[in-house]
Amino acid sequence: MDVWASGEIYESYVGRWSRQVAKEFVSWLDQPAGLRWLDVGCGTGALTSTILSTANPSAVVGVDLSAGFIDYARLTVQDERATFEVRGADDLPDGPFDVVVAGIMLNFVPDRIGALRRMREIGRTVGTYLWDYADRMELMKYFWDAALDLRPQDSEHDEGARFPFCNREGLQGLFTEAGFAAVETRAIVVPTVFSSFEEYWKPFLGGQGVAPAYLLSLEQDAQDALRDEVQRRLPVEEDGSIHLVARAWVARATS
Repeated sequence: MDVWASGEIYESYVGRWSRQVAKEFVSWLDQPAGLRWLDVGCGTGALTSTILSTANPSAVVGVDLSAGFIDYARLTVQDERATFEVRGADDLPDGPFDVVVAGIMLNFVPDRIGALRRMREIGRTVGTYLWDYADRMELMKYFWDAALDLRPQDSEHDEGARFPFCNREGLQGLFTEAGFAAVETRAIVVPTVFSSFEEYWKPFLGGQGVAPAYLLSLEQDAQDALRDEVQRRLPVEEDGSIHLVARAWVARATS
């Protein structure tokens, strides 16, 4: 049911929040200038553009399975140091790379351990971050808590249940199983503020990502009921704004 095709729509849904995490993530990696980076699952270019603007790399190669996302990244990332290719995590380019990173994508890779092992083979430093779906990725958690109260039979779609390893211990375990000896992890929390419920809800209608694709798979009456239930649960300020947070878990290791 997952849909990844329109970079512009995905950007309005969650890509913009990933960009906030990317800034702190790249700063935390603390890599010297002039390095060659590989961005695995680069999506709309959120992490690639942050690397270019803050890490002073010699080159960044971004790869993603979605041709639509790659088209969006090529259009919006105007830097001669960046190149983009349509590739999956099971078909990474040959290294060596100084730094290999993956933002908000490892959970969608069937063979996560194999992907991390390949990243270790071709990269000196490897880093990744994932949303804390089961706890403090609040814009999604409010949606899924409401959805499953209304339709408990659909629990297999919940990202918190699908990706139980998206936490400190889970990331540590994945990196260790992939052969990394010393792994550092931490949390990054960013605010996700919406001026109104309409601003919060509109990206879910675009169909890009797990929750929006699930929403559009429902009959209209069920969509309306879910919308009303989410709106009832969200914390709304007196001015109509909604102040949530998004937590990502990050990990880094040296091969």
